[in-house]
Amino acid sequence: MSAGATGVGSLPGGDAREAAKTVTGSFEEFPYLAELPARGPGADMIGRSLGLLVDMYAHVEPSGWRISDRPGRDTKRARSWLGEDLDALEEFTQGYAGKLKVQAVGPWTLAAALELHGGEAMLQDAGACRDLTGSLAEGLREHLADVRKRIPGADVVLQLDEPSLTAVLLGRVRSASGYRTYRAVDRQVVEGALREVFAVHDGEVVVHSCAPEVPFGLLRRAGATGVSFDFSLLTEREDDAIGEAVEGGTKLFAGVVPGTDAPLSDPGGSVMGVRKLWRRLGLAPGTLAESVVVTPSCGLAGASPAYARAVQAHCVRAARSLADNPE
Repeated sequence: MSAGATGVGSLPGGDAREAAKTVTGSFEEFPYLAELPARGPGADMIGRSLGLLVDMYAHVEPSGWRISDRPGRDTKRARSWLGEDLDALEEFTQGYAGKLKVQAVGPWTLAAALELHGGEAMLQDAGACRDLTGSLAEGLREHLADVRKRIPGADVVLQLDEPSLTAVLLGRVRSASGYRTYRAVDRQVVEGALREVFAVHDGEVVVHSCAPEVPFGLLRRAGATGVSFDFSLLTEREDDAIGEAVEGGTKLFAGVVPGTDAPLSDPGGSVMGVRKLWRRLGLAPGTLAESVVVTPSCGLAGASPAYARAVQAHCVRAARSLADNPE
C-alpha cells in the first residue's frame, strides 16, 4: 500500500483549467479542487466558503467580509468562480475513480473572520455562530452532492480549514479594535458545531490547520478521520495526542514541504521527521504508509507557479519514499 500525497488547497495564478490540469497531473491518485485566491475577493478561502452558505450572505468591506441581508455582487462572484473551478476539475477527471478532496473553511474560522453589521466578529455572538454552523452544513451538503454528480467515480474527502480553531479555544482572537480579544469558546460548544458540520458527509473528513497547537484530541472526538497540519510546528508536547490519534485510526496529513519558494531537499529527506516521529512514538514502521498522507505545509497561493508545480511532484515522490523505506 503506497503512502498517499495530495495538496492543501490554494495555488498561485488565476486560470482554473491550468490549475485543474496541474493538480490532476501531479496527484493522479488523490487530486483536489484547487482554490485560486489571486483572482480577488470571493476566490479567497473565506469568501469562497461564504458563497456556499444557505440563506446567509456576505460582502466585502475594507476591513474584510461582513454579513449582508441579501446576496450581492461578492456572493455571486464567489459562486461563479467555484462553478468555474468545478467545471475545470470535471473536465480533467473524466472517468476518474478514486479519492478526491474538496476544501471549505470550518465554522469557527468563519465565525472569527466574518463581521456582524457593527464590525465585530460573529464569534462573539453564540446565536449567530449556531446559525452560521447550520447554514454552512446545509451549503456543504449541496456542494458535496454537486461534486459527486459531476465526478461519479470520486470517493470524496471533505477538508475543513480551521486555522483559527486554536485561537478560538484559547481566547486569542482579536476584536475589531485590536485592543481586546474575544472570550474563549467552550470546548464542548466548539466540538458540537464541528460534529454538526462533519455529519453532512458520510466519507472521510479531514481538518486542516497550519497554526501551532492543533487540538488533535478534540478533532478526533468530534469525528474527524484525519488531521492536516504543518509538520514543522509540532512539538514533543503533542506526542501523546498524535500517538493516540494514529492508534485510533486517524490519518495524518503531514505538511512536510514548505508552502512558499524554498530549496527542496531530496524526497526522502522531506519525510525524515515523520520516520523519527514514528520511532519516538514506538509505532510500527509498517503502519506509516496507511497512516500518513504527504502534503505541502500550507496552501501554495504565495508560491511561484514553477515552485508550486515542483512541490506537488515532490510530495508524490516523498510519499513513495515513505512507503518504500518506512524504517
